[in-house]
Amino acid sequence: MGLPHLIEALLEPRAWPERPEKVELQQTHISYLFFTPHYVYKVKKPVEFGFLDFGTLEKRFYFCREEVRLNRRLAPGVYLDVVPITSGKEGITMGGEGEVLEYAVKMKRLPAETMLEVMLEKESVTGPVIQRVAEAVASFHKKAETSGHIAEFGNPGMVKNNTDENFAQTRDYIGRTITKEQYDDISSYTDGFLSSNQGAFLSRVEGGFIKDCHGDIHSEHISISDGIQIYDCIEFNERFRFSDVVADAAFLSMDLDFHNRHDLTRLYDDAYFSSTGDVEGRRLLDFYKCYRAFVRGKVEDFKLMEPEETDEDKREALLKARLYFHLAHLYATGGFRPTLLVLRGFPGTGKSALAGKISHKTGFCVHSSDKIRKALFGIPPEERRIEPFEEGIYTPEATERTYTELIEKGFNLAESGRSVLLDATFSKLKYLKSAEKKAKASGALFKVVECVAGEDVIKKRLLGRPSEEGAVSDAGWEIYRKQRKLFEPFEGPKVVLETDGPPEEVFDAAIERLFSG
Repeated sequence: MGLPHLIEALLEPRAWPERPEKVELQQTHISYLFFTPHYVYKVKKPVEFGFLDFGTLEKRFYFCREEVRLNRRLAPGVYLDVVPITSGKEGITMGGEGEVLEYAVKMKRLPAETMLEVMLEKESVTGPVIQRVAEAVASFHKKAETSGHIAEFGNPGMVKNNTDENFAQTRDYIGRTITKEQYDDISSYTDGFLSSNQGAFLSRVEGGFIKDCHGDIHSEHISISDGIQIYDCIEFNERFRFSDVVADAAFLSMDLDFHNRHDLTRLYDDAYFSSTGDVEGRRLLDFYKCYRAFVRGKVEDFKLMEPEETDEDKREALLKARLYFHLAHLYATGGFRPTLLVLRGFPGTGKSALAGKISHKTGFCVHSSDKIRKALFGIPPEERRIEPFEEGIYTPEATERTYTELIEKGFNLAESGRSVLLDATFSKLKYLKSAEKKAKASGALFKVVECVAGEDVIKKRLLGRPSEEGAVSDAGWEIYRKQRKLFEPFEGPKVVLETDGPPEEVFDAAIERLFSG
């Protein structure tokens, strides 16, 4: 599907007052975003959905002005103006003279490296940074507008309308991105919480806690630049913006959990409630986190039906939907718990490749016995050490040290609230039982994935390993044959994963089975 003529014209540098060398275009289902070196311009698409109406130029102009007005509350230096797109002597231009064809919101372009989401991926977010974010959100909520009309959106009936809508719009995805068990548990928890806490919700209304909020506070919309800039609030539907302040704060709390940073979640929650003094509001936090995670899962579901999404985009949406619904299910069934995941199996079954993929896509921390073993002996991870079976750095004593260190590292991460994957053969049951005990002590979920593959596949992989760039494992075909005889079966709950197939299919199967309930 081609771009509209106006959008094509704006890809030409001559259409812009700053005459950039290059103009980049991104789009969502409701906006076109133009990136020049110093600015971002957002043009609203002429679309009408049930929750949004940009159907006329007059409405788009109105919502452009609303976007600037509302976002200046939390990002005053970012939202600069509403600019006309005109047709005149010089053709179609941004901010030129002539007939007004469209409008755009002009924003300061913030450096990508200052985005909280990017910083989370790079593990560069510190406790003081997240506490400053929490204090900025709390300060905004203290000053946010409220009124009789706004307060109506906090009534239990209105909240239930929102949650009922979520469940109705997600029902068709049961069995695809959410299991029936997850769906039933979350809906039962939500309805039960609303029913048994009606007094608390009404008290929030009477206490003035329902305000004109942001509506979309998560890491993708936060920049740690010139202070804390929180942008891209919801301007197009007051129902999504007028809410309990805790529902607004809960979005980022949930998002930090989604990024496997529950350690930062704790700091954020404590700093926020310490700043607001809203003791009663904290009782609603997990309810609203469940709500936020479910909404995000629903949004990813919708992407599966959008024609402009590529096949790769849809694969990513499917993955994210499953992860969000898994997170919502945790909140609905006792609260957030990290996962201590053991990935076990013979050499050559593709454990390490799968572990890397899971970590990259889910944010799970990974510890590998191969890397830990070599670190214990001062050996660079990629240095090959071909030792006879159970000799050198592979003696039983060395293996005991390795697994002790591996499991302790996993425990420390799980205790801090972070999910972790332990990548090792785990041929002996005593090591599995030790990992399970540590998971229980940390309050983490314990899951075991056992990778299996045909012997011909394993042999081919192991014989090709010496030429494999970046390989850390030293195990070869002869080691596999000896380990196979000593491998102790695990009879507890586990996922048996066939890893003979293409890596993408193996990964998809792992995700589907790991996060279904």
